[in-house]
Order: sequence, then structure tokens, then C-alpha cells
Amino acid sequence: QVQVVESGGGLVQPGGSLRLACEVSGNRVSSSVMGWYRQAPGAQRESVAAISSLGTTNYADSVKGRFTISRDNAKNTVYLQMNSLKPEDTAVYSCNLRRGSVSIWGQGTQVTVSS
Repeated sequence: QVQVVESGGGLVQPGGSLRLACEVSGNRVSSSVMGWYRQAPGAQRESVAAISSLGTTNYADSVKGRFTISRDNAKNTVYLQMNSLKPEDTAVYSCNLRRGSVSIWGQGTQVTVSS
């Protein structure tokens, strides 16, 4: 059974940093497309960043230059390093694993950017 578990959310001041982690069991992150998504209150879920099995990354325009997605194959974990955080980054961040027809979501982790 494939499981995806996020961690690392919390409360941070504007301009601060957080690193989210997405630990996967039952499948290899190196063989999958791994994505980070977020959903703010009253808004639709949006894609934030993704990394392909080949290591190709892409980002939403709103986070380019501030967020970095990476993976540690040995730990089977994907990370989202978030720098220069803004209040508008406040949302529930979720990790998604996609491989073929399989799509698995984690439970999400809350990120709140506020002074």
C-alpha cells in the first residue's frame, strides 16, 4: 500500500523559511512524479512545484525563485524548501505521488505566514 505523509508545516513570520517533507512508503519517489500543491481557505487547490522521475522540476510563477523542490532517493522523501515566505503563501500544503494511473495524496500540512 502506497502512503504519503507530509510534515514540517507551522507558523512563520513574513520573510521566514520552512522546509516541508513528504515521506513515501510503498513506492519509489525516483520512479514517480512528485508534486506539492496548496489550498488556501475559499480557494481552489493549486500546483506549487513538481519533480519528475528524471529530476526535472517546475514551479508556479508565484513561487519561482523562492521555493525549491528536491528529493532524497535514499530516504524516499521529497522536500519543499520555502524561503521569503509571504502571507499569501498561507495554505494547506499537500504532497501528491503520481505513477501511471496511480495518484496518492497525503493528508496535508498547514503553513501559516503571519506576524
